Amino acid sequence: MAAASGFRRRFLRNKSHILSFCGRNSARDARVTEILNHKLCLELVRSRDYEGFVCSLLLPDEARRSSLALRAFNVELAQVKDSISQKTIGLMRMQFWKTAIEEIYRDEPPNQPVSAELWRAVRKHLLTKRWLLRIVAEREKDLEDRAYRSLLELESYAENTQSSLLYLLLEALGLKNVHADHAASHIGKAHGIVTCLRATPYHSSRRRVYLPMDVCVKHGASQEDFIRGARDGSVRDVVFDIAGQAHAHLQHARSFTQNVPPEAAPAFLHTVCLEDYLQRLRRADFDVFHPSLQKRNPLLPIQLYLRSWRKTY
Repeated sequence: MAAASGFRRRFLRNKSHILSFCGRNSARDARVTEILNHKLCLELVRSRDYEGFVCSLLLPDEARRSSLALRAFNVELAQVKDSISQKTIGLMRMQFWKTAIEEIYRDEPPNQPVSAELWRAVRKHLLTKRWLLRIVAEREKDLEDRAYRSLLELESYAENTQSSLLYLLLEALGLKNVHADHAASHIGKAHGIVTCLRATPYHSSRRRVYLPMDVCVKHGASQEDFIRGARDGSVRDVVFDIAGQAHAHLQHARSFTQNVPPEAAPAFLHTVCLEDYLQRLRRADFDVFHPSLQKRNPLLPIQLYLRSWRKTY
C-alpha cells in the first residue's frame, strides 16, 4: 500500500510540474495526462503484480496497454483488504469503484489515473461491464476477513475474480470463443488457489489464515498451526490437497488446447507462473513456509517468453 501511495504522490507532483511547463494548451495537457496515467498503471502493476506485469509485456501491441489497465484495476481492488483498519472504509472504496465503472460506461470516467486507463480500454475493446462489476462485488465480499469455509468457496472466489480478469483479457485480444472461456475459467481457479497458498506465510505473520477450513479439518490442522508456521505432516497434507486442486485445474484447462485458438495463448501466460510455483512447492515437500518459495525465480521472464513464442499455455 505504501508503494502504491508513493506512486500516486509522485504522479500528482510530476503531473503538476509538467502541465505547468506545457502551459494552457488543452490538447497537449490531455496528452501529457494520458501518458502519466499509463505510466502510473505500469508502475503500479510492476510493483504489486510483477508476474502480471511481465505477462502483459508479452501481449500483442494492441492489447498490452489495456492489459496493464485491467491489472492495475485488479491491484487497486486487491490491496483494499490489507490497507484498511475498518470494514466501512473498505466498503466505501468498493463503492467508489462500482460508481466509477458505471461512469466509465457513460463515457464520464472519474479523474483518477486507473479509472481513466480503464475507460480507454473499455472504449477500445468494448469490454463487458458484467466482468468488471463481478470482480468488485467479489472483492467486496472478501472484506469479511475470514477463512474460506471450503475449497469450493475458494474456487468460487477465484472464478469471480481471476477468471473474470481473464475473460476481459480475451476480449482485449478480440477473442470470443467458448473453449477459450472454458480454459480461462479453470486457469483463473488455479490462479486463485495458488495465490491463497503463496500468501499463507505473509498472512500467518499477521495472525490470519484464509486456507479452506474443510481441508484443514480433514487433516486435523488448526489455524494456530499455520500462525506459528508449523511444518508437520498435517499442515503439509492440507497444502498438498489444495495444491493438487490447483494442478488439476491447470491440467483441465490444457485439455482444451486443441480447440482453443492460438491467439488466446497470450492471455493464459500466467500458467507458467502457476506451474513454476507448484513445482517448487512439490520440491519443498509441500512445506508452504520453505524459504525457497519466497524467492522470485530469475528465469521466469525467459520461460514466459519461450511459452509466448510457442503460442501455447
